[in-house]
Order: sequence, then C-alpha cells, then structure tokens
Amino acid sequence: MTRATLARATCLALLREAAYARVVISVRCLPAALPARIDVVGDHRLVLASTEDAVLAAARRGDVLSVQIDGLEDDGATWSVMASGIAAVAESDESLSASLRAAVAGGAALIALPLSVVVGERVG
Repeated sequence: MTRATLARATCLALLREAAYARVVISVRCLPAALPARIDVVGDHRLVLASTEDAVLAAARRGDVLSVQIDGLEDDGATWSVMASGIAAVAESDESLSASLRAAVAGGAALIALPLSVVVGERVG
C-alpha cells in the first residue's frame, strides 16, 4: 500500500466536485463532524451552508473550522482532503451554486472559510 500527498490544485479540484462535506468542530470540548453543503469560490475561499447551531456559533466567534471530504476510487484506493481556516458568517452571494442557494432558502446559514490550509492524501 502506498501513500501519496495530493497537490493543492488536486485537493481544490476534489473540493469543487463535492457537494457535501463534514465540518470538523469541537462541541462542548468533544470532536464532532457535522454535515454541510459546500461550494469553492475561486482558489482561496470555501462557502458552506449549515443548519447546525454549533457551526454558526463557531463562525460568529471566528473559530478555526476544518472541512473534510473523502472518496473511494475504482481501483480501491482512498483519498481524503481537509481544508481549514478562520470561519466567518457570510452574506448571500448570487454567484453561489444552486445547491447552496436552495439550502439558504431552506433556512441554512452561510459560512465563509478562507482556504488557509488545504491538504490531501491518497492511499492505495
């Protein structure tokens, strides 16, 4: 089994293809992975839509959040990408994907996450 670090460009491409991710956050001093819709804007910003109060509270405080996606390739190899940055509450933006606009219409809040750290690995 081999491990390979993914280039930032590859990680961004995988993030762009993903509609959903896990927001990794500390809730009452315990780790939690909460679902959210995501959209990459340019090469330096990720916007997520979440109805989770803990995620919105973290964005209001300016906490560091991480977003993680994983995949399984046809050959059995797996990959994982994690992006981290200081979160902030975001305003609705007309350039967002239809999926995020629909989530906002359904009551989700938008959170902006600068893509300060983007790392990925492929195993297989």
